[in-house]
Amino acid sequence: MGLPLKGLRAIDLTQDFAGPFCTMILSDLGAEVIKIEKPGGGDETRAWGPPFVNGISAYFVSLNRGKKSVVLDLKTREGQRIIQKLVVDSDIFIESSRPGQMARFNLDYPRLRRLNKALVYASISSFGQTGSYRDRLGYDLIAFAMSGIMASTGEQGRPPIRMSIPVADLAAGHYASGSPTLPATISPPAKNPNG
Repeated sequence: MGLPLKGLRAIDLTQDFAGPFCTMILSDLGAEVIKIEKPGGGDETRAWGPPFVNGISAYFVSLNRGKKSVVLDLKTREGQRIIQKLVVDSDIFIESSRPGQMARFNLDYPRLRRLNKALVYASISSFGQTGSYRDRLGYDLIAFAMSGIMASTGEQGRPPIRMSIPVADLAAGHYASGSPTLPATISPPAKNPNG
């Protein structure tokens, strides 16, 4: 039996944990994933460790297995042009920037949709794309603290402790992996004009 996402291409502009976990799932299911990394070190998880595998963090290796990687500077017109060219023949675009960041790089949904009407565009951000918290940064630990989950960790009478694995980031990546794949796999581009 073939992999369900074989033949689909995803452009990955994510870093840290939730986004790379999402695109790892897409890759594991057969999608061609092209990870875009920034100049001067790439995805910051390359340096998380130990342990390291050939000088690269085991976190990075595990979350980015099966992906192609290219270094592009999104602040330059040339970097933006290359990504826009990739989008023309892609099915899925996933980013994990602060809301509004992709518009500054000419890579927001309205612009990319003009290049590829069937493109499925997913944004993974800490507090969503709208609302009073939209511009706040956040990670797994902040989600645990704000949700009250940390109140149930640790010993009674002592401060809460962090969970040993980033459950909130993993859950965000897992749920996000379903959102772009369903429209991209159920409807061929000719039948899915809305992306």
